[in-house]
Amino acid sequence: MSFRQMCDLVAEDYRTHGRDWTRPGFRTLFWHRFGNWRMTVRSKLLRAPLSMIYRWGFRHCRNVYGIEIPYSATIGRGVIVEHQGGIVVHGASVIGDGSIIRQNCTLGLRSLERLDDAPIIGKRVNIGAGAVIMGRVTIGDEAAIGANAVVMQDVPAGALAVGVPAVIKLRP
Repeated sequence: MSFRQMCDLVAEDYRTHGRDWTRPGFRTLFWHRFGNWRMTVRSKLLRAPLSMIYRWGFRHCRNVYGIEIPYSATIGRGVIVEHQGGIVVHGASVIGDGSIIRQNCTLGLRSLERLDDAPIIGKRVNIGAGAVIMGRVTIGDEAAIGANAVVMQDVPAGALAVGVPAVIKLRP
């Protein structure tokens, strides 16, 4: 990713978050994009100070806003982090374009034996407050995850997952 591409993504995130640079979701995505860009700097001597700046920004977002999205997660365009607090995204997770993540959501692993088995979220997925998505599950495009749902199985495109454990309901 070039510096110009990073700037374009940050500008798009700025527009997506209501042109408000003070929103914690925008700030967290900014540090995520910055973390991705700094890894493209080939010289370790130049990358070292950028890594220190990234770690400061990442920890600030984690400790102050309660949003933890490491640079290794794959985040699409136009993703909205709606409210601050308790959002944890595993580094191997994939979040598609136009998805919405609300407070207290967890996208994580089921077992420490398989560290790459993280959730794959499709495009325009709406994740309700307090939702937990665990393991290598795929959430289809335009699906909705209800508040406080615990998803441990694939959700087809356009479906609704609600409850503990989540029950899949197909929407018309």
